[in-house]
Amino acid sequence: MAESDGRRGHRRYGRERTMSASGEEAREAADDLLATAEAGARLSCPSCGSAHVAQVLGDNGGVSYVCTACGHSWS
Repeated sequence: MAESDGRRGHRRYGRERTMSASGEEAREAADDLLATAEAGARLSCPSCGSAHVAQVLGDNGGVSYVCTACGHSWS
């Protein structure tokens, strides 16, 4: 079994693997950016605020949304 070298999330398998401070900071910045993008991409119903929203094909090939909680639809 691998032994922990005392750092969070890092294990040793024969050779110690390290990440530079700038590499770790870059990873944290990328994680923050992804979390922000995901939060902005979530939809909520403008009528009831529910996050239970379905994307459906609208009239003339457009995109519409329907709240599966209250039935409100919008585009």
